[in-house]
Amino acid sequence: MNAGASERPGIGVGLGLAALGRPAYINSGRAADLGEHRGVEELRARAGAVLDAAYAAGVRYLDVARSYGRAEEFLAGWLAKHPEIHDVTIGSKWGYRYVGEWRLDAAVHEVKDHSLAAFHEQLAETAALLGPRLGVYHVHSATLDTGVLDDADLHRELGKLRDRGVRVGISTSGPRQAEAVRKALAVEVAGAPLFTSIQSTWNILEPSAGPALAEAAAAGARVIVKEAVANGRLAPGSPDTVPAAVTLAAELDLPLDQLAIAAALAQPWTWCVLSGAVDPAQVASNAAASAVTLPSGVLAQLSELAEEPGAYWSARTRRAWA
Repeated sequence: MNAGASERPGIGVGLGLAALGRPAYINSGRAADLGEHRGVEELRARAGAVLDAAYAAGVRYLDVARSYGRAEEFLAGWLAKHPEIHDVTIGSKWGYRYVGEWRLDAAVHEVKDHSLAAFHEQLAETAALLGPRLGVYHVHSATLDTGVLDDADLHRELGKLRDRGVRVGISTSGPRQAEAVRKALAVEVAGAPLFTSIQSTWNILEPSAGPALAEAAAAGARVIVKEAVANGRLAPGSPDTVPAAVTLAAELDLPLDQLAIAAALAQPWTWCVLSGAVDPAQVASNAAASAVTLPSGVLAQLSELAEEPGAYWSARTRRAWA
């Protein structure tokens, strides 16, 4: 049920443009949300409208990535149209390249590359679009198997970026997120922590990274939650919503997305929860979760919905780009 906004340690709801910068993505319901309107200029206009709505709703963290198609370009264009806006933090990510060529039926949509050469190449591309507005730069999907958390040469270059005033971090995915987070927290350059922003998947279906994220916050890192609505499984009207979550949301008289995002905001280590909205109404509903205080005991009920992490991630990898 809705109540007055409670004091939160972070900035509340942010906006990610993963679903707006390219025509295909793995979120449920894209056919209903976007239909056939997925041309570059159509998505540029849609991204602008969503950014306008997000800013009006109080969103002050904006998240893009090199692999999100034209998301950095769309964001840069929106910022150029709003020179009066100085109170947003901009985060981007490097480590994947978008190779989908603006096709829904591409065999491959993105390719991972965590090499030092890729970092230099993609940082230059990001800087060309976002320039001094870039505040946070994450390694995109830092996992234990790519070597990115062991590469001392890369760490030294990331340290130079940190020393220029850009917060350096990682994003994580997969059933071993907690291990990646803990390994990242141990990396130091010139005697100081390198990775001080952690963007991880956490939601009521897959909360296994929670203890590691609490450790990250305790160590002074900002924790950004992504995929709080589980790629649409915790969003109203999605074709694959979770029935038990739908029932609980109805009992609380809350939209399902607000229940999911409020649960993420209720974690004491959360700095920001990203909305992946693709229209102004969705972003307004997502942002309204900042004013939701969940009744006592609801978080315990939600914990019963957690799935086995391996099964959750296995199912996620099978989601079709659409």
